[in-house]
Amino acid sequence: MATKRIVKCPNCGVLNTNKEYCTNCNTLISHQKKRELKADIVKQKEIDKVIYERENPNLTERLKNHSNIFYKIIGWILYSAFTIVTLIGAGLAWLIAMVAAG
Repeated sequence: MATKRIVKCPNCGVLNTNKEYCTNCNTLISHQKKRELKADIVKQKEIDKVIYERENPNLTERLKNHSNIFYKIIGWILYSAFTIVTLIGAGLAWLIAMVAAG
């Protein structure tokens, strides 16, 4: 047995029964449909972000994949330098956290 849903339109105030859109002003009133649309928007934003990152790599990735060997070497040196700096920073953060913890 289906339940009867009566929803008041937030736009025009008309009461609608078992409808996703208002019969008077065609405003979306279904909370389930709103959640589905919001989830689709979030998913599309994540897909667009991944596509952008794949199409626009950072400087070190572009240099590492360059056809000229000189630029490849520079790219690998930069990549290695960034990696070493990151490891030193992570080690310092860990050390500070251990000293603060006692």
